[in-house]
Amino acid sequence: MSEVISQKSVGYKYIKGVFQYSGGVAALPGFEIERVRFKKPLVLKDGFAAIKAHLKSIDRPLNAFCACELRSPDAFTEEGFEKFNNEYVGTLESWGILHEGNNPIARSNVCPESNKPEEPSIYAFCYTVLSSKPRRSCVISGSAEVPEGKNNYRDHVICFGDQSPEALQEKGRWVLSEMERRLGALGFSWVDVTSTHLYTVFDIHHFLNEEIELRGAMPGGLTWHYARPPIDVANYEMDVRSIWNEHILPVD
Repeated sequence: MSEVISQKSVGYKYIKGVFQYSGGVAALPGFEIERVRFKKPLVLKDGFAAIKAHLKSIDRPLNAFCACELRSPDAFTEEGFEKFNNEYVGTLESWGILHEGNNPIARSNVCPESNKPEEPSIYAFCYTVLSSKPRRSCVISGSAEVPEGKNNYRDHVICFGDQSPEALQEKGRWVLSEMERRLGALGFSWVDVTSTHLYTVFDIHHFLNEEIELRGAMPGGLTWHYARPPIDVANYEMDVRSIWNEHILPVD
């Protein structure tokens, strides 16, 4: 059973997850989540500075920040991923965002196959704002085809090392079920989703209709990013969200 924890002061609840991110976030009554995408990804230092400046410009506190989308040059080894996550979480800790010893921030982190950033960068971010509108919003963290919270990834990857059509369908099926689990924990379902994102460099057309469309998992269509999960043993990742206001922020 997923543990969901509320932060009433900043207007969202989150699924307790692993130390580097939560399973997802949802706005509490009286708030909604907005999303901002940078015109181009910004390296972590500059991206965090831009997030801080944007929140200040709209009179929101730092801990209204609730979700982050990252882009990395290449998939990490398990050791490299742990080192990166420690550095990333260090910034959140310095901002006072960690909550009751947990990391509440939802996150996706993927590796574009082409046009790669030179170093890990921030692609987009989300935050809560006050709202009187009767609509709900959420962001579900990205998940590859491997359960989280294990002692390693390699031993638990679905169909490890296999990219056959049958294996990719099994990976996709597992990830879709994980998206459903996280949505359900926050009180949402596929009918609430406004954006469905897929990250893989492998062909998924043979199960697109059967596993994704007929499940109702792409009510707003499917955005396919030609990218890999951040761990070098994984091949398939998804994230979903229900957000009503999205903006593009120009950068120099």
